[in-house]
Amino acid sequence: MRLWEVFALLGGGLAAGTVNAVAGGGSLITFPLLVGLGLPGVAANVSNALSVAPGYAAGAVASRPELGGQGRRIWSVVPTIVAGTLCGSSLLLFTPRSVFDVVVPFLLLLAAAMMAFQYRLKALAGSRSSGGSTAYVQIAVFLCGLYGGYFNAAMGLLLIAALALVLEEPLRRIGALKNVFSAVVGVTTVLTYSLFGPVNWAVVAVLAPATIVGGVIGARIALRLPSEALRWTIVVFAVAVAVILFAT
Repeated sequence: MRLWEVFALLGGGLAAGTVNAVAGGGSLITFPLLVGLGLPGVAANVSNALSVAPGYAAGAVASRPELGGQGRRIWSVVPTIVAGTLCGSSLLLFTPRSVFDVVVPFLLLLAAAMMAFQYRLKALAGSRSSGGSTAYVQIAVFLCGLYGGYFNAAMGLLLIAALALVLEEPLRRIGALKNVFSAVVGVTTVLTYSLFGPVNWAVVAVLAPATIVGGVIGARIALRLPSEALRWTIVVFAVAVAVILFAT
């Protein structure tokens, strides 16, 4: 690996970890970077998923102030998101990517719309329990885990948009949940792809530490953003990522 490639990976990992902790979508920085450096599509996807996983964990740890009182909710949905992630990882490893690639931009636009019209959608859907073990939450995290296991990029956007719709919680606390669930997806994909995926370990060794630093920075930024600013930041990220995918 050449020196400029190392610096490119370090910069991309730092930026991706920060973006993932704030709103999600950081893999849309690192995945194209890996493809640009010459990795085949599936190898880039798998190596990227392993590289950003530590950043998710760092973001979750840094979000602890907003996780108080949510332990029961977290443990009630961890098995569901693990199951969804395993299904998505299996799809990536054993089926063609082409069909899902067509769907991904539309999923991101849906996430942006869910965030932009969050309050209207909640009014239409009616009040949801904040208990965290409802069918709505279970379905939401399973589908997000499925997406995260398959493609990973912008999974955090889908998670935070879905959770904001089904939970009566401030957006900062939902963002903290998003970081925890993203970390669970990351651990699951690490175990799965390490055993069965075409991982480029040299790339992971350079990229992963940078995402950890970025995850800590991003979580601290998210805790300081006003709720509405954070919500519209997420909307902008989702639309931008969808446009990028439409163009590629």
